[in-house]
Amino acid sequence: MAPSGGDSRGVVAAGHPATAEAGASILRAGGNAVDAALAAVLASFASEPLLTGLGAGGYLLVAGAGREPVLLDFFVAAPGGARAADLEPVDISFGDAVQVFNVGAASCGVWGMPAGVCAAAERFGTMALSDVAAPGVALARDGVEVTAQQAYLFDILTPIVCSSPEARAHLFAGDAPLRAGEVYRDPELGDALERLASDGPAPFYSGDVGCAVREWITARGGAVTATDLEEYVPVERLPVSVAYRGREVVTNPPPSAGGILLAYVLALLDRAEAGCGPAALVTAMERAQGQRTPAFVAGLADAGFAQAFMTDHLGSTTHVSALDSEGLACSATCTNGSGSGVLVPGTGMHVNNMMGEQDLSPLGFFAHPSGRRLPSMMAPTVVLGDGLPELVLGSAGSNRIRSAIVQVIVNAIDHGMKPQAAVEAPRLHFEDGIVYVEPGIDEAALEGRTLATFRERNLFFGGAQAVRRDPATGELSGAGDPRRGGAVVVA
Repeated sequence: MAPSGGDSRGVVAAGHPATAEAGASILRAGGNAVDAALAAVLASFASEPLLTGLGAGGYLLVAGAGREPVLLDFFVAAPGGARAADLEPVDISFGDAVQVFNVGAASCGVWGMPAGVCAAAERFGTMALSDVAAPGVALARDGVEVTAQQAYLFDILTPIVCSSPEARAHLFAGDAPLRAGEVYRDPELGDALERLASDGPAPFYSGDVGCAVREWITARGGAVTATDLEEYVPVERLPVSVAYRGREVVTNPPPSAGGILLAYVLALLDRAEAGCGPAALVTAMERAQGQRTPAFVAGLADAGFAQAFMTDHLGSTTHVSALDSEGLACSATCTNGSGSGVLVPGTGMHVNNMMGEQDLSPLGFFAHPSGRRLPSMMAPTVVLGDGLPELVLGSAGSNRIRSAIVQVIVNAIDHGMKPQAAVEAPRLHFEDGIVYVEPGIDEAALEGRTLATFRERNLFFGGAQAVRRDPATGELSGAGDPRRGGAVVVA
């Protein structure tokens, strides 16, 4: 997208045009970047319904405008009850790669989205939550036209959608997944968003909605308890900070895993003499993955782990990025995983499957103690130059989140690309000895590596959404990732 003029209220990038427009409408109405990001997040429940929602969790990073950077953690927590059912594995095909997801009631963790949205609005926002939620309420009730990328998600996630009769009835159009051009409506979600805006998070935890969802889950063998819900609270954390090319990059700290591994990769690249080409990227990614040991996972909950780790070692998701005219940046990543297939009628809630996400349980499923935040790969990130936000970004994509964010930063900072070019550029990802590559990656530079080549650009490699303030002119621009049908709107 072309840069904005000098009278812009701000810019929002998100995973769907309707999501981005919801955020931009709040900027036009006088809201700040956090108000805009929250409006986009709530709208995404209707426009991107399979990978986010009220039964999900996430993180929100705020920086700039004279504020010390702060990370609000409202990610999913491990439940404390006894399970009476097993995880239900399903294979999801990305065309050139297959990933196993686990669904069902046993996969449901303690949701953080209602509490997180309300905490962020109270702590950082300037507008009434009813106004911030209004675009999402309208989209849920009036309907959202399904884009080609969302239709692709409905198609490949059919095994999850069909895993329960309630999910199938709600998310299918007759006997088939929704197709591009058809309209998705969720009036129950609209009612739930209005309830959240008027009554706050209590109904979704200790109140009637939380009770209905909990009872539905436990009746089907899940482990979420009343105590889990009553004790859930969002947590403010000091972001991880790392120097990169004369800038400061702030991102998600422990107990999340993604941010510290992202920071580690950037620190390795900042010190490397071999540049930041494909070979250097893969080497740094390989070293970062090698650090994800049992001791690393166990230590994430310890105080001071991030600083100690960086010192010792350096000798299904959606994202919204927002910047406003006052220089406030907000980066919010939220996910329902791939969804559990547990959709509770009358509540507007499709519950997460975080307890069944393999990348969140590297030590084995159900190894996390009750109440522990799961070690997500999500990493909302802000690049600061002279203390001012220069690039605001994040990504969807499971284990590919950190590799997507690193490559967008490298493209923008090292290669001088504009945001859209930086996001659209071909990507690679290293995992378990294999380098996954999109068309356009210099495969000759990876000689000797085992490659898995994709025939075309694919959402397997994440869905990065980025906005930028030109440090010289102050002009605003952004990029929506075409892999996820992303969009950017300058308000």
